[in-house]
Amino acid sequence: MAWSVNPNQAYLSKDGIRQIKSTLTNQIFRQELLHVYEQKSKSRDELVAEVRKAMLELAKAMREMTCIHPEAEQMIWKLSKQLSTVPGKKTYGYLPKPMKKLVDEIVDQMARLSTVDACYQTWWELQCQVEDYYSEREKRLRPPLSQQKEFRQIKNAVIREAEHIRMNGFSFEDEEMQDDGEQISAYAMSYECQDLQSAANDDRFPLEERDEAAEQLEQLAEDGDAYAQYIIGTAYRDGGLLIPDTVKAQKLLERAAEQDLDAAQYALGKLHLSDDTDIHDSAKGIYWLKRSADNGNDFAAYRLGKEYLSGKNVSKDTSTAAEYLRQAANNGNAYAQYLLGKLTLMGEGIPKDMDAAYEWFAAARDNGHAYAEFFMERMERGEQEPPSVLLSATRLLYHMGNIFRDNAPAPAANGVQIDRKRLAQMRQKRVALGHKPDDHELEQQQGFSMKFHM
Repeated sequence: MAWSVNPNQAYLSKDGIRQIKSTLTNQIFRQELLHVYEQKSKSRDELVAEVRKAMLELAKAMREMTCIHPEAEQMIWKLSKQLSTVPGKKTYGYLPKPMKKLVDEIVDQMARLSTVDACYQTWWELQCQVEDYYSEREKRLRPPLSQQKEFRQIKNAVIREAEHIRMNGFSFEDEEMQDDGEQISAYAMSYECQDLQSAANDDRFPLEERDEAAEQLEQLAEDGDAYAQYIIGTAYRDGGLLIPDTVKAQKLLERAAEQDLDAAQYALGKLHLSDDTDIHDSAKGIYWLKRSADNGNDFAAYRLGKEYLSGKNVSKDTSTAAEYLRQAANNGNAYAQYLLGKLTLMGEGIPKDMDAAYEWFAAARDNGHAYAEFFMERMERGEQEPPSVLLSATRLLYHMGNIFRDNAPAPAANGVQIDRKRLAQMRQKRVALGHKPDDHELEQQQGFSMKFHM
């Protein structure tokens, strides 16, 4: 017997009949439905894996490409001028409505780029298909990217880029730089040190044998071998086969640096300039970078050039920055050549010279710098805007790539899971130590293997 729960209704409504059918169906066909749900979950997981892979590839493309987008650049420049009238915090929620509208327009202008549109569409289709697995299919209209709450971080990325222009900030575009400043030559090492390093690095050996090799390297370091001190010092810094210990790392690197090993001086300088509060010391960091640069380490010279341009750890001095950058550039460092091109284009620290700037950009391009040709093309087009404006759309696209990467669907849980905030902190620490932003992430997903520095 079935009846309506509404005393004023003497019959079952259509919705009531639907609920009864649904309940009976779920009870009678419970086992069959479980199998259907399992199949749906499996299909969903396969779809998520496929979409994740596609999104990560598109996000990577965004981070690596240059973008000539005059409309977006002019809108960002316009926003930068308006931000000077906004007191206090420069975030989307605190902006007046006209500025919010301009930010939204910039986001949607960037969304017209084919790579951004493809990435957003891939993400949107996944949301729709997953919802369709567990509810009745219905037509869903994709909102503009500026109105998609999941990607509201992009709005603040726009504001940060506009503020960067307003504050006349200097960018380096060296996220993809292969930092070879810590390379050491095996030819200068003793045969004993080489053999022990090889044994400690060879994951074909049993862990006990590798541990023993590391212990012997430590003893060699204790006996005064500069290369062993450097190898063990960087091992304590990076962790892996040895438990991370920045204090031990600092002491060992200091001993090697005092023996004039330029790679150790460079590594020690970066260690003191890192965000680790236990060892951060700006004065020592700059001192050891200078010692390394004086010993011919071009990456130390390049890092000093950046430090004197940014003014974060030392007083800003564009003339001194240009001197260090020229040292690295003359030895073929593409990133130093690129920065010299920008400085010469702006007339910062060195006389403004369009022809010289073009030549530095050409040298950087020939040595593989991805952004150098971008500036050459803009100069050939006769564009006169500041470099920060010309780069604004490209830099914003890079940030959007990071945001899309971080919002890619998570893979099926297995092994140790790291939340996004912690992962971002780990990336920042790696970058501070000279690694690429995504360096070693594949190894962390598939199992970690320690390698001592060569």
